[in-house]
Amino acid sequence: MIALETAQDFLKDNFAQWILDMGIEVSEMSDAGATLDIPITPHIERVGGIVCGQALSALADTAMVFACFSALDGFKPVATTNLETRFLSGAKGERVACKARVIKQGRSLLFCEATLTAFPGARTVASASATFFLPS
Repeated sequence: MIALETAQDFLKDNFAQWILDMGIEVSEMSDAGATLDIPITPHIERVGGIVCGQALSALADTAMVFACFSALDGFKPVATTNLETRFLSGAKGERVACKARVIKQGRSLLFCEATLTAFPGARTVASASATFFLPS
């Protein structure tokens, strides 16, 4: 299993600056997947004080990449081939957590799903699914 500190260091050293600018933190790495969090700040809010969809989609994609790393037991390059995000409720509060897992792993494709929850209140605000390509 990948240690949290190792995962956070990998995120900081390898992901785009605008992803890091969201304040993204790896809060859990396990055999079952990964959980990443972002604080809700004015930087990612839109009109009405809710988190913009682009930030939620980016969080989901990044969390599912880390779920792939858990399934692969290491930092192997993966590429998003498709991403679908379903927005269920406006995300407000202090932070959004995204819990992601690999639901099927093949030789070259990994299929993932994620649930995004706003805190406090533990309200599910979005869900996402994606397919990732594992280059050989």
